[in-house]
Amino acid sequence: MRGEDLLDEHAYSQVRADQFVHAQAKAAGVSRRRFLELVTAGAGAAAIEGLRPRAVGAQAPTDLVVKPTPPEFFNELGPNREMRWEVMYSRGYVVPNELFFVRNHSRTARLDAATWRLRVEGSGVSEPREFTYEEIIALPSVSVMRFIECAGNGRSFFEASYGNKAQGGQWKLGAIGVAEWTGVPLREVLDRAGLRRSAQDVMPEGLDELKVRRPMPIAKALADDTLLVYAMNGQTLPMDHGFPVRVLVPGWIGVANIKWVGRIEVSDQPLYSAWNTESYVLIGPQYKRNPPAKGPALTFQNVKSAFELPWNGELLAGPTLLRGRSWSGAGKISKVEVSLDREITWQTARLREPNIPRAWVRWDLDWDAQPGEYSLRARATDERGTRQPVIAPWNDQGYLYDAVVKHPVTVR
Repeated sequence: MRGEDLLDEHAYSQVRADQFVHAQAKAAGVSRRRFLELVTAGAGAAAIEGLRPRAVGAQAPTDLVVKPTPPEFFNELGPNREMRWEVMYSRGYVVPNELFFVRNHSRTARLDAATWRLRVEGSGVSEPREFTYEEIIALPSVSVMRFIECAGNGRSFFEASYGNKAQGGQWKLGAIGVAEWTGVPLREVLDRAGLRRSAQDVMPEGLDELKVRRPMPIAKALADDTLLVYAMNGQTLPMDHGFPVRVLVPGWIGVANIKWVGRIEVSDQPLYSAWNTESYVLIGPQYKRNPPAKGPALTFQNVKSAFELPWNGELLAGPTLLRGRSWSGAGKISKVEVSLDREITWQTARLREPNIPRAWVRWDLDWDAQPGEYSLRARATDERGTRQPVIAPWNDQGYLYDAVVKHPVTVR
């Protein structure tokens, strides 16, 4: 199968699972079928124990995040901060650094650029080497507008659909942000480390306490807009967002965009970690286990829409300009429709430039709001024809909620 075909999450998951099973069965001296039987029975646990993250001790709750995150701008979810959508109503295309959501698996790492090093190594390179911060910022750079979005964005809405909470932080839709990212194409660093033609997977690893790491196929690593980022919206990358350097993997789920990156493994064999075998995989009645993963690995984000309104907010009666944003990991948004009457009718919203692939589009709609209780709906369609569905399939960890959201507002 060609490398670019692995950018599809189901193909990637299946091919990598098949390669893993073949290699492990061969090493164990058993048939593929026997190895699968052992894994299913739990006897193969030792074979994948090394994929689990190392445990860390308790963390002080007072210093989980560096930047100020006042409640009028953010909802607090443990070490995470969710952007309140109403703060974007009167703002431009990008989310300012001070308003950008924070998704950490542990507390924000505090690193010194002077002592930071990036190690590139593995069987997929012929000249393993280290880079300093100064060496990275001296390499050819580009700037792109792209979103980063947590895979659990919208997780709280599974409960309304299924009467049961999915595992994890109960985000609404504020775990998304678009910024102008400046950095070095990842391929520049891989080439300088002697990238081999046999390379299959690339796995960046963070210097946070959990050493979060997640692989991607070589085709995605070599994409023009897959970057090692050191600036955000024209400023030095903030600590909460990965200083001194993070990875940008446009269109893919947030965890792929490794923050505080310190090591990149390049392999001529499939790579695995807890973040593509246990977490950030689809587990549920509609999804099959893919050893060593518990389900299909997540890659691209899907289509979503959000109103630039407070949740359960109040509006004054009269002429109102409803605003919102829609996005897709697959490309541009081609159409946005809004319903003010619980999906009896739909109106086409105006799309405002720019409309950048793997970023978002702003849209608006005139409304002569009359007093009452409303449940506003917005649904987007991307350039591939994918439209937000009525309901999102259940998965235990609450990933990729893309259904039309019912946004409650009161008009007085």
